[in-house]
Amino acid sequence: MATTDLFRLDDRVALIAGGGGAIGSAIGQAFANAGAKVVLMGHSKENTEAAASKIGEATLAVVADATSEQECEAAVAQAVERFGRLDICVNAVGGGAGKVLHNAEEYPRADWDWIFELNLRSTVVTTQAAVKQMIVADNGGKVLNLVSVRAFLGINAGYSAYVAAKGAVASLTRQWATEWAKHRINVNALSPTFVDTPQVATLLGDPKFKAGIVNRIPLGRVGTTDDLIGPAIFLCSDAAQFVTGQILGIDGGLTATQ
Repeated sequence: MATTDLFRLDDRVALIAGGGGAIGSAIGQAFANAGAKVVLMGHSKENTEAAASKIGEATLAVVADATSEQECEAAVAQAVERFGRLDICVNAVGGGAGKVLHNAEEYPRADWDWIFELNLRSTVVTTQAAVKQMIVADNGGKVLNLVSVRAFLGINAGYSAYVAAKGAVASLTRQWATEWAKHRINVNALSPTFVDTPQVATLLGDPKFKAGIVNRIPLGRVGTTDDLIGPAIFLCSDAAQFVTGQILGIDGGLTATQ
């Protein structure tokens, strides 16, 4: 096998939760370019179908709530019905921290629960549905979670629920890698700093806030969706067959300075 072939995803089927969002759709397009069949799962019919239309025939758009066991299992069933198998699960649902900033000593239960539903429960429910199918098929598989540098670094900005949820996903990445190794399922995660997407446009639109972020990043800028593509392909390809339980920082050197 040629070295570059290790990074191909031909004959693989990838389910991408959050596939209608900026990060999920970018990863979906990259996976399709690498040869995969892609199932984009999202809560917005308009956004998910629009993202799928850009990829073309090698994709399927599925509208589903990533926190619903029934809807995630139905999405997996649709993936298998359409493409015959499921090899990769990418969890790109999450965010919301900038919308619910509260002091730690008074963080309200409703906002706490919403952040945990969006960032933790969505990852758990989607992954469980996908991995049950992988175990039955007995072909191995790849799970890729999206965490954040905030899983490891505090910030004086009211992020208690978000850092707790992302920290939990980071811990689950290691736990799942340990439990599912016997099924030849690799579980890894990407840990980006701020990625320039519409979801964080308000935060990054504040010059003072953005400058505070950029000044702490050695490479001198925030991330882009393109920065996530290569690492995502690597961790979901044969090039990473002996890599599991790892969390790869995509942060321009931010965590190296802490």
